[in-house]
Amino acid sequence: MTMPVMEPDLDAGMLRTWAKVIDDGPFSSLCWGERIAFDNPDSLTLLGALAAWTDRVRLVTTVVVPQLHDEVRLAKSLATGDLLSGGRLTVGLGVGGRHEDYRAVGADPAGQTMRSMAERVAVMKRVWAGEKVTDSVLPVGPPPVQHGGPELLVGTIGPKTVRSAAGWASGLAGTTLDLDLAKQNELFDVARDAWAAAGKAKPLLATSFWFAIGEPEAARDQVRRHLLRYMNWIPADIVDAIAPTTGWSGSQDELLQVLRGFAGIGADEVHLIPTSDDIEQVHRVAEVISELNQTTTAGAGAAT
Repeated sequence: MTMPVMEPDLDAGMLRTWAKVIDDGPFSSLCWGERIAFDNPDSLTLLGALAAWTDRVRLVTTVVVPQLHDEVRLAKSLATGDLLSGGRLTVGLGVGGRHEDYRAVGADPAGQTMRSMAERVAVMKRVWAGEKVTDSVLPVGPPPVQHGGPELLVGTIGPKTVRSAAGWASGLAGTTLDLDLAKQNELFDVARDAWAAAGKAKPLLATSFWFAIGEPEAARDQVRRHLLRYMNWIPADIVDAIAPTTGWSGSQDELLQVLRGFAGIGADEVHLIPTSDDIEQVHRVAEVISELNQTTTAGAGAAT
């Protein structure tokens, strides 16, 4: 479950409540993303709070853009988050999709490349390995709890990006706009092949999509309103045109079938992105996941 960090009028109490409900529920991961030129919370500051507010759930950034940070300071911040969470941190990394975020921090948009990101990842891994990356008395710490640093995922929807990340990532933190299972499985196959060619174990396969549970018209309008706010760099008429087929809306039973479909193509996780800060949406998804887990367990028992 993704935190509602892109919703308006956030406050600490609401974010803490979401974190607690997610941590107490059947969710495997708690996720959040990064933007700069927007009114969402700073991702790395929020990481510290989420580490304190939760005890069980895995914390997943989906995604942090290394080119928007000094890579040594980013490595230190993420190692600190891994320490505070007891080794529960997974870091999704991506190049980002908005030049305005680069310009807001004085970063060159020309650096919005996979090569530039990979170079920064290499530096961060050296920091996490305890190497001195400058002529300092001591290396940059603290050491992360997870040996070699947090698990790294590449945020992507394209095969070229997937192939280029096989050398440094443990898997994918992708996204699907239209929930096309065939296209998603094609991307998963690209990852499986790329990881095998790199001599690595099977990649972790995760995807994400916007969701709204409710009556058809109201739920779809909820998705539309969220997209108009979030996709503020795209003309509103274009967002309105894609809104009817972007993300997912429907009933709990329909969501159950959608999640079964992604499980059927080998997805290890689906990172659901809320389109409202209504905590009832989380409770309703938790009911769906509990039912999914029960039927999966029952099926496994019957097979055994």
